[in-house]
Amino acid sequence: MATIDASLPANRGTYRLSGSPGLGLTMGTWGFFVGFAAVALYGPAAKYFQDQMHLGGLALGLLVAAPQLTGSLLRIPFGAWVDRVGGRLPMLTLFGLSLVGMWGLVFILLTVKTLTVSAYPIVVMFGFLSGCGVASFSVGVPQVSYWYKQAQQGTALGVYGGVGNLAPGIFTLFLPYAIASWGLAGSYFAWFTFLLIGAALYAMFARDAYFFQLRQHGFDSETSRKIASFSGEELFPNERVWQAVIAAAEEPRTWGLVVLYFVSFGGFLALTAWFPTYWMNFHHLNLKSAAMLGGLGFSLLAAIVRVFGGMLSERIGGERAAVASFIAVLIGAVMLTYVVDFSLALAGELLIAVGMGVANAAVFKMVPKYVPEAVGGAAGIVGGLGALGGFIIPPFLGAVVDALGREGYAGGFFAYVVLAATAVVVAAMFWRLDRGTRSGNAIKAAAVPTRQAVP
Repeated sequence: MATIDASLPANRGTYRLSGSPGLGLTMGTWGFFVGFAAVALYGPAAKYFQDQMHLGGLALGLLVAAPQLTGSLLRIPFGAWVDRVGGRLPMLTLFGLSLVGMWGLVFILLTVKTLTVSAYPIVVMFGFLSGCGVASFSVGVPQVSYWYKQAQQGTALGVYGGVGNLAPGIFTLFLPYAIASWGLAGSYFAWFTFLLIGAALYAMFARDAYFFQLRQHGFDSETSRKIASFSGEELFPNERVWQAVIAAAEEPRTWGLVVLYFVSFGGFLALTAWFPTYWMNFHHLNLKSAAMLGGLGFSLLAAIVRVFGGMLSERIGGERAAVASFIAVLIGAVMLTYVVDFSLALAGELLIAVGMGVANAAVFKMVPKYVPEAVGGAAGIVGGLGALGGFIIPPFLGAVVDALGREGYAGGFFAYVVLAATAVVVAAMFWRLDRGTRSGNAIKAAAVPTRQAVP
């Protein structure tokens, strides 16, 4: 075990510490961007797989949702792993799993001239593996947070979330152009190359916060905290991370937040993958136009709005922002369910994008307020289980298509009518709880007698 003099000399180079908050934010955001792009893995190419393998709606929905399953389920354990070893090793592990999935997909497309339904389980399996990178969000959040002072973490995480969330929209937008130029196999090979280069750059430049570097150098936790604190670090990992998860799970309000995030972020993941299919099969748009509407009109818009949603939540409160945003989602879902007109359907998509963007920010504004004794555990549960909506919803939408035919592409959005209405009710309950808390605090404050002046 390494030892250190209690005087703690000022030169951090003595302890072989490297990196900076700026570099930590840059590489954490880069890792999230590279891995999170897998949300769009099958969405723009869904029509190709559907035609090649003659897939029904349910099978197609499961295919486009495949990356979201592993990307959701791995959030909790990988987020917890960061508190043990720092973010670098968990992020590189996710990249490694994603690379295996992407290479397998490329290999299948290069070696099999015509895909048949017998290849479907393999394609889905490689989707599961490729989607491991989606879990990079839960790794990057603590990785970035540990680099910054608490007063600066809000700004840093706003940049992190805003830039990283752009990846699915950008890849949805550009993948059709790559397919037109290089074919599907060539496009996925280019994506594999991008992922490989992205992982290599991350491995070269990413650094864990000072506390984790010191632990890797052999210092014990107490000494590592002292040196890291002396070097400017303020946030340190909870030694009982799983206890925080259990404590959060025992709090009923955590599950209310899960419901809200299931509709907002889970819905964002689901529709990022589903909208290109909807525009092609229901409105008969070509692949490039459908990808433009799905990538730019929905995914990128929702990601950008999320940044402003955080500001709005700070201004009016997460509860009010959540109620308003889910009402917008509800109206948009009603429009998509019952109208055939293209312009009205587009307006419905835009309403849902704005609503989900604001709601995503509002929910995480509420997490530390309602589960203050286990914020990390609650964030893991809300983020991980909420994101499962991205896997559960698309197969349901596909099943509606199987039942109703082409009209099911519109009718399936009734699921969002139900989900959004439920979210409005739950958000309103949080708003009422917040108002009750404020009223109670006001009554307590009024009941405290003021000190009288001594005559």
